[in-house]
Amino acid sequence: MKKAIVLCAGKGTRLRPLTFTTAKHLIPIANKPILFYSLENIARAGIEEVGIVVSPHNAEEFKNIVGTGENFGLKISYIIQEEPKGLAHAVWVSREFLGDEDFMMYLGDNLILEDLGKFVKDFENSDCAASILLSPVKDPTRFGVAVMEGDRVIKVVEKPKIPPSNLAIVGLYLFKSKIFEGIKNIKPSWRGELEITDAIEYLIEKGEKVRGYIVYGWWKDTGKPEDLLEANRKILMETTEELLGEMDDKSSIQGPVKIGKSSKIVNSVIRGPVVIGENCFIKNSYVGPYSSIGNSVILEDCEVENSIVMDECSITGVEKRIDSSILGKGVSVKGSQKRPASLNLILGDMSRVEL
Repeated sequence: MKKAIVLCAGKGTRLRPLTFTTAKHLIPIANKPILFYSLENIARAGIEEVGIVVSPHNAEEFKNIVGTGENFGLKISYIIQEEPKGLAHAVWVSREFLGDEDFMMYLGDNLILEDLGKFVKDFENSDCAASILLSPVKDPTRFGVAVMEGDRVIKVVEKPKIPPSNLAIVGLYLFKSKIFEGIKNIKPSWRGELEITDAIEYLIEKGEKVRGYIVYGWWKDTGKPEDLLEANRKILMETTEELLGEMDDKSSIQGPVKIGKSSKIVNSVIRGPVVIGENCFIKNSYVGPYSSIGNSVILEDCEVENSIVMDECSITGVEKRIDSSILGKGVSVKGSQKRPASLNLILGDMSRVEL
């Protein structure tokens, strides 16, 4: 198997306002876009060519940030999905790129830390029309759900109100070209989308073999803010110390911390796991565990913990600790000592503040 498609055309409505300016697949986790972790994992599985399915609105952003794929050892093409008509529709518009070859389909906003190589090899050596990764979940109504007999999938259903099992379809699929026959023979669901689960169900009903692999390792659909923070924590747990910036004698570092080039730490405590980008200035502050601080960030007279702070943010003079928060690029948070005490907020559409 040499080809994969990665689906990145979704609007990310549950992550607004962050996704008004950045595609959800490019939001940084531990200072690296979510999509980069997926591309690295795909390359490790032996895939050589990747088609990234994008919308007309975000295509240029992906091309500028991801590029041609040489940094990942991949050859990357971009496939435009004009309208968000579902996962099966995204596969359909990728027909020319895929040809008649077996292929992997990967949902670009999923973070899967499983080794995909064995999964691919088993599929190549089987007579299956499709293979899917499955994982037990507490709330199957949020996912496509599969019913198993042995290692064979006998039924799949999309976001069922009454789930027939607790096995959610993780965002990774392997297909033979027979999946196109399934897509050709299905109709849009109640959501107005062509569901990949319906195409798989069509193959099952036609007697084709679909295999399910139950995985118990860590994976995350990073569709909500709390999911991003959990993914950030998980990745930061693997942090190793790397101190490329400057730190004065009044500052201390505890635990695994990465500090990028040209960053300065003055009279501050950094308690890992923490990643700090390049050209940051941190003074009279505390940065606590599970925080990722982007490039060119200013932190002064503040405390930050368990948070994602993106590039060019500024947090100064804030008395209370900022915890479990996500700050998009260029955000400014400033405390005020003026009396009478008041709050001065300028917030974009769908912002969320807890005071």
